[in-house]
Amino acid sequence: MGILRPEPMGKVGVLGLKDDREAVLTALHDLRAAQIEPVSAETLRYLEPERASETQRSVGDETLRFRGLKAVLPALPVSEPKRFQDLPAILAAARTVPIDAEVGALVREDDRLQTELKSLHETIALLGKLAFYRDRLDDLSTRAYQPFLAEGPIDLVDRLRATYPPESDVVVVGAPDATRAIALFPRGHPDLASKVLPSSGIRLTAVPALAGTVPDETARLRGEVDRANSRRAEIKARLTEISKEWYPLVAALEEALSIQSRLFEVYTKLGQGPNTFAVEGWVAKRDLDRLRTTIDRVSTGRAYFYVVPTEEPAPTLMHNPAGVRRFEFFIRFYSLPQATEWDPTLVFAVVFPIFFGLMLGDWGYGLVILGISIWMIRGFPGGRYVPRVLRNFVTRIMSPPAMRQLAYALLPGCAVAIGLGLYFDLFFGFAVLHTLFGYTAPFSPLSTVGTGTLLIVAGWIGVAMVTFGFLLGALKEYFHHRPRAALGKVGGIIFTWGIALLGLFVIHEHGFSGSLLYPYLGIAVAGLLVLLVGEGGFGIMGLIEIVSHILSYTRLIGILLASVVLASVIDLIATHLPHHFPAGLFAVGVLVGAIILVIGQAFNVILGVFEPGIQGARLIFVEYFSKFYSGNGRPFHPFGAERAYTAPPEPPGGAPAGYETRDPILRGPEP
Repeated sequence: MGILRPEPMGKVGVLGLKDDREAVLTALHDLRAAQIEPVSAETLRYLEPERASETQRSVGDETLRFRGLKAVLPALPVSEPKRFQDLPAILAAARTVPIDAEVGALVREDDRLQTELKSLHETIALLGKLAFYRDRLDDLSTRAYQPFLAEGPIDLVDRLRATYPPESDVVVVGAPDATRAIALFPRGHPDLASKVLPSSGIRLTAVPALAGTVPDETARLRGEVDRANSRRAEIKARLTEISKEWYPLVAALEEALSIQSRLFEVYTKLGQGPNTFAVEGWVAKRDLDRLRTTIDRVSTGRAYFYVVPTEEPAPTLMHNPAGVRRFEFFIRFYSLPQATEWDPTLVFAVVFPIFFGLMLGDWGYGLVILGISIWMIRGFPGGRYVPRVLRNFVTRIMSPPAMRQLAYALLPGCAVAIGLGLYFDLFFGFAVLHTLFGYTAPFSPLSTVGTGTLLIVAGWIGVAMVTFGFLLGALKEYFHHRPRAALGKVGGIIFTWGIALLGLFVIHEHGFSGSLLYPYLGIAVAGLLVLLVGEGGFGIMGLIEIVSHILSYTRLIGILLASVVLASVIDLIATHLPHHFPAGLFAVGVLVGAIILVIGQAFNVILGVFEPGIQGARLIFVEYFSKFYSGNGRPFHPFGAERAYTAPPEPPGGAPAGYETRDPILRGPEP
């Protein structure tokens, strides 16, 4: 792993005998270290593209068969993975599974019973609404009339009779509660029911043909429900018996056939000769030795491992430490780096929490957001009690997995906010430490000295970030053999420091006089000249951009001050409001003040998540990334997947010690 760099990638190929093709591809699958690519045009000069075969179609059919069996059989734990040495062994094992017909019949019957149960429950619910009707139900459903249950407002019957006058031959029988009725429509005029519009507030439900009274039919239908549930329980028990005997083999075959299907998908990218094959792909250079050693073992030394010379852009594989890896979410959200440029994840992981904490700057808000973040990480326990409107609003913005990633990223930012809040003695805007312990903060962000000091700090942060961005840009251009562009980035660094020193000097001296004025001005002019040499006329635009980007970092303090001022205003209103109420209503004033305090601080907490989060990321994405970052990288997608129910085939001669694979069944040494 390089510092601030994606994993170096190389394109390699394997040329081997067709007898070893399946073993080589299976090893590549289990290593999950190579992104398989179509073989290069140079290779195809000597080989031909792979063609589909009848065996591939058979494997596809068997894959669908066992995928379906595994889906319907109750899942059971599998104690030991199964090993299939080759494709013929997989297909032979598949032919020994005789449960398709019985399982299919049971599943179809269970589906039919579920459909019947849904209909039965709907009919029972309908009968519950017809409890006001005392006569036999078959008296309603005649050759002449089709019965409907009508539901609506309190004047339902009047509305129905207004819609259907006597000459329409529609009969309306009202219920005692006046919100339900039975409407009998002539069967010869089926279009009459459509005259009731949804806007009228009336809902019509067809009454099925039933024989007895409502209590009799309800009892009968509940008996049918019990019989259907009993039969479903028998089906589930039988499927469980089948699963106990066959699930380990079915799951193993489904996985083995799925792997084989993935191998066949790769076949379309291979080259083939009468007795040979070739496969090519991208591999992280750290895995080259592992890959070469494993291919040599599974092919017993008969495969040729070679490097493919290419100018094609490599896919990007970011490989950061575990804690830093959480911040890759933000980089991918913006744009994946190219394989040959800088990976800014580490810098983002360090800088973003500092920016977030500085803009929040209150240990009360920090604790609340920390608690919310931990709640999100733990999977939103008790989330069902959150109002549906709020849940829907949040999930429209971000999916739950993305929210958990964001929560992990906010943890260090909350720690910084808590630390700075204790330093500033700000707890939801209150000076709690001073009140309880007599602590006096070194300065307040709202004081003249405090605001000035913090703005100077923000300015130097801007200078540092812009400088570092230009430095990475200069190194990138140098490594890509563009010396003039690299010179332009160096000019940006010189001008950044010249204009920063000049600006601070003017502020400190209150004007354009003093012994250091001309040296600082000379540094800025020198940077301008170097920038113009490197970037030409576009360098003029770069000057404006540099100044605006440095000043943009003062928003770190602007958002902090806005949060502190808003909290102070909320606190002031909440604490002084009760004194403006009459003496007899002081308690009411306290209650109103408490409500204002809670709602106002909750609103400020929400702002404390969005504003520091968005603006902190923006300062990195725009003011920092623009100096060196191109993005639009192609993600690295290694061929393969984890095994859960099968073990890799034994290499010829058995699995040697240290057989290298990332599969959990045969775990080899990690690089």
